[in-house]
Amino acid sequence: MALSPAAASTKWDANLYLKFSDARMRPAIDLMARLDPASGLPAGRAVYDLGCGAGNISRLLGERFPGTPVIGIDSSEEMLDKARGQTAAGAHVTFEKGDLARFKPSTPPAILYSNAAYQWLPGHIDMFPGLMQCLPSGGQLAIQMPRNHDSPSHVLMRTAAEAGPWKEKLKGVGGISRVEEPSRYFDVLKPVSAELDVWETIYQQVLTGQDPVAQYTSSTGLRPFLEALTPDEGKAFYETYAAMIAKAYPTRSDGITLFPFRRLFIVARKA
Repeated sequence: MALSPAAASTKWDANLYLKFSDARMRPAIDLMARLDPASGLPAGRAVYDLGCGAGNISRLLGERFPGTPVIGIDSSEEMLDKARGQTAAGAHVTFEKGDLARFKPSTPPAILYSNAAYQWLPGHIDMFPGLMQCLPSGGQLAIQMPRNHDSPSHVLMRTAAEAGPWKEKLKGVGGISRVEEPSRYFDVLKPVSAELDVWETIYQQVLTGQDPVAQYTSSTGLRPFLEALTPDEGKAFYETYAAMIAKAYPTRSDGITLFPFRRLFIVARKA
């Protein structure tokens, strides 16, 4: 998935990202459930998975739309290598390298689907009307983004960044871009939509193991901070952050840590 310049990194750890695939999969499937059935898609058009990552959602889209080309787009070679190396859902599921900030479809789209990618791009809200322009009348834009930036999991990233000798190094490091209130997206997309639904869901994610929340965020929002540091600095920074997070999200007596995670959903149909 494409990153903002401040959060840009050289590589994604696809294996760490997939460690929490079950927790990440549920909102993707909930979003997918709102898409038209395969029988309702116009011929000759594709379904795009924008910010496809390791391709696990692209393959589910391939199963949902067996007669339609499904094209996964991502800017990370590491993620695309992982995607291409997985068991294929069919020859109609392919992957291409691309920058979401400058996305231009190689095949005319029927559906533009994106699960947890556009939050990395500053100014993403202004890109959505342009995505709608790529669609035919009746085509669908379906987007999900985490909106947890005001929660301890994300606020404490900056607190930890300012709490150690790495403070100056991390001063210019950014992370996930702010995801706005649902009404902002509704107002931007309503003029170009025949149908529009915007909603939020808070998932009570059930995590286990050591430092479960810190482990979860280290593959996404925490990653730019870690990559700006040396291995020793990164280890100390991670331990500082993990100690803060453990207090914010305590482990229960049954060994489970509940991690509430807010996500924003948008499904728009072009007029």
